[in-house]
Amino acid sequence: MKDTELPYLRRCVELAAEALEAGDEPFGSVLVSADGEILAEDHNRVASGDRTRHPEFELARWAAAHMTPEERAAATVYTSGEHCPMCAAAHAWVGLGRIVYVASSEQLAQWLTELGVPAPPVRTLPVNEVAPGVVVEGPVPELTERVRQLHSRFHRS
Repeated sequence: MKDTELPYLRRCVELAAEALEAGDEPFGSVLVSADGEILAEDHNRVASGDRTRHPEFELARWAAAHMTPEERAAATVYTSGEHCPMCAAAHAWVGLGRIVYVASSEQLAQWLTELGVPAPPVRTLPVNEVAPGVVVEGPVPELTERVRQLHSRFHRS
């Protein structure tokens, strides 16, 4: 990961904070074109009752509807947390390019265990166990503590 990519990851953390302020789990993601333009962004919306409303899944849907296969393959999804298996599969199925995440699924699982949060209904897996062809980079230590704090705030409230 290049230092020039940190602003995208900072935006993901801002989106995660926006989700938290809206009463939702703190996850945020941005979809960036090959030339560095932010094409779409979203945050978690699972508080509505639809547990599939993850930002990475929404961005995969958006990309499928608005980008050519070549544009999708050249794009990068930046995200506050490593994709869950559902989102990793959606990412691979629509042919998106690389993923850069702040906090890994392993880190999140450890934080949730420390907070006494029950395990999710879907097993936590690294992206490449679900989508072996996707280039994945992370975690990003400069921002990891901020993401941990957001999850701690959510689960303590």
